[in-house]
Amino acid sequence: MPGRRIAMRKVKEVLRLRLTAGLSSRQIALCTGVGKSVVSKHVARAGELGLEWASVEAMDEEALEARLYPDTTQASPEDPVVPNWDEVARELRRKGVTKRLLWEEYQERHGRRAYSYSRYCELYGAWKGCIEPVMRFEHAAGERCFIDYAGQTLEVVDSATGEVRQAQVFVAVLGASNYTFVDITWSQQMEDFLASHQRAVAAFGGVPRIFVLDNLKSGVTSPDWYEPTVNRGYQDLLGHLGAVAIPGRVGKARDKAKAENGVLQVERWVLAPLRDRTLIGLGEAREAVRELVDRLNARPFQKMAGSRSSVFTELERPALQPLPTTVWVATEWKRLKVHIDYHVEVGHHFFSVPYQFIGETLDVKVTPTLVEIFRKGRPVAAHRRSEARYTTISEHMPSAHREHRRWSPPRLVARAKTLGPHVSELVDQLLSSKVHPEQGYRPCLGIVRLADRYGAPRLDSACRRALAFAAVSYKSVKAILEKGLDRVDEATGPTAPPLDHDNIRGGADYEHGGRSC
Repeated sequence: MPGRRIAMRKVKEVLRLRLTAGLSSRQIALCTGVGKSVVSKHVARAGELGLEWASVEAMDEEALEARLYPDTTQASPEDPVVPNWDEVARELRRKGVTKRLLWEEYQERHGRRAYSYSRYCELYGAWKGCIEPVMRFEHAAGERCFIDYAGQTLEVVDSATGEVRQAQVFVAVLGASNYTFVDITWSQQMEDFLASHQRAVAAFGGVPRIFVLDNLKSGVTSPDWYEPTVNRGYQDLLGHLGAVAIPGRVGKARDKAKAENGVLQVERWVLAPLRDRTLIGLGEAREAVRELVDRLNARPFQKMAGSRSSVFTELERPALQPLPTTVWVATEWKRLKVHIDYHVEVGHHFFSVPYQFIGETLDVKVTPTLVEIFRKGRPVAAHRRSEARYTTISEHMPSAHREHRRWSPPRLVARAKTLGPHVSELVDQLLSSKVHPEQGYRPCLGIVRLADRYGAPRLDSACRRALAFAAVSYKSVKAILEKGLDRVDEATGPTAPPLDHDNIRGGADYEHGGRSC
């Protein structure tokens, strides 16, 4: 029967005294209390293997025993079979797979040499505790994607202006594989935020079921602890993708630990290598970042088998939802108050709504080509986007405003020409006499409409008389028509018999200066 081997900690001390201090076997035996022959045996074994103290020091007791005496570490036919914990962790990330199921399969394969379920779970927990703490396995494949922006920005030259700008770094990390996607944008505003999501799912080749994000303004309008409100435009995109968003709790960084770690890895392995590189335009920046992210995803895990890319390809990609077959149009929702002029303002442009809604706050849906306005979910107006400052639909205006809006200086002058040359001349003078042409709209419109009552010939005659007396106004033309003065020749005046009276002197008296009294 072989003798009992001494504890590996004493063996390690024996080797230290020999390899570092150079003590003899006798001296080592006196220092450690180990027999001289035993000391010689271990020292000789270390010499056979060519062990140096640096390598011995780095080994724990179990590793040292396996190196010195590998035959003794072989499992006996009666010993339990240790599961491949890397494989167990990988399988647990598949949807619906549990430790109980894996243990039952393990028990079927190994029978009496299988651990009990409780011991199985205990050993798995111990194994998990030995790997890097940030490597969590509670996320099922294809379930979650963690979203965040890096605190660090990337210097990019704007190809249009030549200006050096600070570009934003969007980071998306899949929960099961830690597979990472990075996008570069000019801002964190809604348009860029949603576009980065679209590029992320395109790069993944599928859609995760849940997006976990920090309380970014582009994604969360109200970061409430219990019921955070997701931005409506973001909701539209998620609905198109068939996904949902879960904002992290305020002050709870562990809710998005994957994103935090992903950002850290991106800053180390992507942004740092680009610190001295000049990047021109977002296209060049994205290409440079993509190459470095591919390297990051291909890096082997330190304490488990595989890499981000291998786990993603094998496990995560097949579990993602398929990409939508239709193209999503970027949408932004706003709550806007209707101004007194029955318009709402969108990006320094004004779009009309029915005047009955003046003072109300309506929902406005904004796309790159269209502005739609809703009241309590019911559409009330729709406009195509244009460069014009005001976009107004006549039906949205009060009747008085509609009538007024129908007329313009060219239209008024054109209408006046059809009524006669004098009408045209008078209207032209009236419009040009005002500081702003709109000041003459109403009087000119009134003059033109007099033709409906008195006819074009009389109106033209009335305008001729008004021009002759420099009475260029609506009231003057109207008075001439009402009194019939348009029918009087202004050159000769009215023809009536002369009056014969003692108190009236004749014309001759005025020609000679009159008679003296």
